[in-house]
Amino acid sequence: MSTEPTSTAKDTPRPAARKSQRIRILLVVASAALAATDLIVKAVAEAVLSAGATNDVGPINIRLVYNRGVAFSMGAGLPPWAVIAGTGVILAALLWFLLAGAPGMSLLSRAGAALLLGGAAGNFIDRLDGQGVVDYLHTGWFPTFNLADVFVTTGVAVMIIGTMLSPRPRPED
Repeated sequence: MSTEPTSTAKDTPRPAARKSQRIRILLVVASAALAATDLIVKAVAEAVLSAGATNDVGPINIRLVYNRGVAFSMGAGLPPWAVIAGTGVILAALLWFLLAGAPGMSLLSRAGAALLLGGAAGNFIDRLDGQGVVDYLHTGWFPTFNLADVFVTTGVAVMIIGTMLSPRPRPED
């Protein structure tokens, strides 16, 4: 009698399940790479601008600001733990939603999802020290923002465009 385990069809993932898993892994890896890029740029901005220096680059002024709130500094007066907890819950829900829906998304929508998730993760990780999010891009007519904010905004727009351009499933006759 053989003691080797036998493989059944139940043990082998189906091709569709493997494809969905690869899509989800790719989404997480791409998001992590974008978050890492954002955090590196923030570290450089802090190192270069910490002495109060500013640089004018065309229509954008680069200067160091810490946003202790969330979008447009809303909630800046709240304790840091409350902002961290609130954004953590939102990030967890966003991660669940995007991972659940990724296999059914168009490639363009998945690219937008990676941007959105990467930017949200970058800002969340930056927020964990309790000092707030490092912002460094200032236009003079819009609140100061950072690369993660660009990722989030662009990601939402790309997801919407990808959803609008994706073919609609036909009702079965």
